Amino acid sequence: MSKHPVVLFDSGVGGTSLLKEIIHLLPRENIVYLADSKNAPYGLRTSQDIIDLSIKNTELAIQMKAKMIVVACNTATTNAISFLRSNYSLPFIGIEPAIKPAALNSKAKRIGVLATKGTLSSELFKQTSESFTEGVNVIEVIGKGIVEAVEGGWTNDETFINNLNQQIQPFIKEDIDYLVLGCTHFPYIIPKLRELLPKHVTLIDSGRAVAKQTKTILREKHLKNTDDSFGDINIYTNTDNSSHLQELMKDFRHVSITRREF
Repeated sequence: MSKHPVVLFDSGVGGTSLLKEIIHLLPRENIVYLADSKNAPYGLRTSQDIIDLSIKNTELAIQMKAKMIVVACNTATTNAISFLRSNYSLPFIGIEPAIKPAALNSKAKRIGVLATKGTLSSELFKQTSESFTEGVNVIEVIGKGIVEAVEGGWTNDETFINNLNQQIQPFIKEDIDYLVLGCTHFPYIIPKLRELLPKHVTLIDSGRAVAKQTKTILREKHLKNTDDSFGDINIYTNTDNSSHLQELMKDFRHVSITRREF
């Protein structure tokens, strides 16, 4: 079973930011990535819709003989991972906004969270935030149009940049020193955020921590692939965005991108 794939799923291409971290840390693993771009963004959907989509992706992952499933989507994690863990025997790794390290390290005691509506309105996000932010002012902003821009590959568009600049004004006004990126699509706009935000603001996302957790659970459950060769990386997308995915993954060899319905 150690040769079976680790399967990631996300509402589109954003989770490839996490995929890259996992490939770097676990180069021997066979990995499948499911880009559910047809149903992006998850963040605007109801909680039940998100659960249903997560079930669909999980069932496909099981058909692909997944040994572990990484929910490479903050919105799906916060809305569906409890259900998935209760109803399937596979190990699941989720991704939540990195509020804890931001709150612990903030000297200003003012941090920002940029996330989707689906994440910010979830019970899991509320519980996580309340657990680690006592005495810290948390400024929450719903990222509007960001997922769509990353999906469409137009994050350099002037209209998008102007829109992004307007969205981050509450962070600047409150003089935060940490900004938590609460969506796996958002690391792709880090260069733009660094241009727009004051230099002292530290950007933080969960990608590397989730990759480390994936490695830990594989080891604990004796599921690590011990082959000497590099693993196969297979990406499946249900829209005509293969060229965009190829651009995002251009620094990685042995990546196969295939369109299929799911």
